[in-house]
Amino acid sequence: MDDKNNKAHQVMGEVKKVIVGKDDCIRKVMAAILARGHVLLEDVPGVGKTEMAIAFSRAMGLQSNRVQFTPDVMPSDITGFSMYQKETGNFVYRPGAVMCNLLLADEINRTSPKTQSALLEVMEEGNVTVDGVTRQVPRPFIVLATQNPVGSFGTQKLPEAQMDRFLICISLGYPGQEDEIRMLKSRHSDKPLEQIEPVTHGEELLMMQEEAEGIFVHDVIYQYMVQLSTATREHKMTELGFSPRGTLAMGKMARAYAWLENREYVVPEDVKKSFYDVGIHRIRLNQKARMDGKKAVDILDEVLRQVKEPQPGQRGRRSVNEMKIF
Repeated sequence: MDDKNNKAHQVMGEVKKVIVGKDDCIRKVMAAILARGHVLLEDVPGVGKTEMAIAFSRAMGLQSNRVQFTPDVMPSDITGFSMYQKETGNFVYRPGAVMCNLLLADEINRTSPKTQSALLEVMEEGNVTVDGVTRQVPRPFIVLATQNPVGSFGTQKLPEAQMDRFLICISLGYPGQEDEIRMLKSRHSDKPLEQIEPVTHGEELLMMQEEAEGIFVHDVIYQYMVQLSTATREHKMTELGFSPRGTLAMGKMARAYAWLENREYVVPEDVKKSFYDVGIHRIRLNQKARMDGKKAVDILDEVLRQVKEPQPGQRGRRSVNEMKIF
C-alpha cells in the first residue's frame, strides 16, 4: 500500500473514533470524496450524520464551514454578497459559506427552494457568481449535506435536478446493540470529536483525487455501466432512471473503490458497489411500483440480476491480455 493510499485509510480510522459500527458508510463517503463528489446523508435525526461530516473535515485537515439550514437562510448566506464601502466608493465582496474546502450543509431540506438552488452552480462547477463576477471556490471543495426524511415537519423535498448533483446518497441507520453499548461507554466522559487528529491536508487530498481519476477502466466495463444505466431507464416500474450524470458518477465511484483497494484497474465488483451508492436517489418509481410496495433498492437489485456481468478473459476492443486484469 503506497503512502497516499495509507493516508486515506488513516482518515477512515480517525472517523471511526466517532462513528461506531458504520465502517461501510465511512468507506462510501471516503470514496465519494476521492471521486470529487458531494455526499447527501439522509436519515432520522440523532444517528450521527453531522458528526460524521465534522469528523471527516478534521481528519483531512480541511477548512470547513457549517450552515444550519432554516427557512430564513438566504442565498447570499451561501454564495456571499457585495457590500458598498463608503470610504473607497467601491463594492467589496463578502464571502459566503461556500468559500471553504468542506461545506457542511445541515438539514438542507428545511430551507427554501431558492436557497437550495444557490448551491447548484458551486456544486457542479466549483464557482459562485455574485453581481456578474465569477469566483472559484477553494480546492478541494466538498459538500456534505444532511437531510431528514421527506415528510418530517418543516421539510421541503429537494428537486431531482439538485439530488442529481450529489454523487451518492447514503443512510447511516441505527447502530447495532453492541455498537450502541460501545458508544455509551466511550462517551461517558470523553468527547470523540476532540480526539480526531488531522492525518492529511488539502494538497495531498488533491493528489489522491488525481490518482483515483487515473485508474484504468476497460471498454467492457464501460459497456457494463451503460447497460446498467439503460436498464434503469427502461425498467417497467421507473418513471426516471439514471441520467448521464448518474452513469458518470458510477464510473467515478468505481475508480475510487479500486484506488482504495490499491488496484490500478476497475473490476465488475467495484461497479456493482457503486451502482447502489449512486442510484438510490436517482431513480423515481412509478405509481405501479409504489402500489406494489417496491423501493428503489428493489429495482436496483432486479437490474443487477438482469444485466450480465463481464467475465475474466472476455474480449473487448483492447487486447485479451488487458482483459485478464480482472
